[in-house]
Amino acid sequence: MESPDALLYQKTDDSAIDGLEGEIAGSPIRKDNAEYHTLDEPVKDTILRDLKAVGTKFFHVLYPKEKKALLKDWDLWGPLILCVFLAATLQNEGTDNINDNGLQFAEIFFIVWVGAIVVTINSKLLGGNISFFQSVCVLGYCLLAPSIALLICLFLDAIFNNTLALFILRFLLVSAGFVWAIIGATVFLGESQPPKRKALAVYPIFLFYFVVCWMIISHA
Repeated sequence: MESPDALLYQKTDDSAIDGLEGEIAGSPIRKDNAEYHTLDEPVKDTILRDLKAVGTKFFHVLYPKEKKALLKDWDLWGPLILCVFLAATLQNEGTDNINDNGLQFAEIFFIVWVGAIVVTINSKLLGGNISFFQSVCVLGYCLLAPSIALLICLFLDAIFNNTLALFILRFLLVSAGFVWAIIGATVFLGESQPPKRKALAVYPIFLFYFVVCWMIISHA
């Protein structure tokens, strides 16, 4: 017979698993009056559930009202998708050597991820009360606005000739994405910092998105 302490520990552990999304063992799910873990479900259901979770986080980034939306159930799928999109799109199209294209992809991929990690480390050193991966998750998902601006710029470049008016339009679009990314990151990460150190935490975030948006604007 299990002791009361063992039963209490098991109950606490089960509650902790129920509150997490993306747990490797999965949380118990009721289906046909039977309990089973997510490892027992079809791969299609798992993929659809994860895609739905990523889409929900994208919505919260575009409409940053719910401050705990990205912090409660963090993941790195969305940041990975956006980072791959940026790295693949911002390559120099005039380069004929496939090795040079691969190097440029790696450089952009490296800049985005290392930039997010550096900003996160700075946030932790300033006394931030969120986890490392929560911060990286928020910074990565907030790249959605600059990525949308880049997508629109690519569409405009395919239709119109490269003129001064087109450059100004691209600049305004990327600037809007830049401001939206900072607002979103500040909304989600602002309360995690001590009040007197918020400015020190926001400044590296500003630089991170500035570098990304500068690469988008300079891309021809």
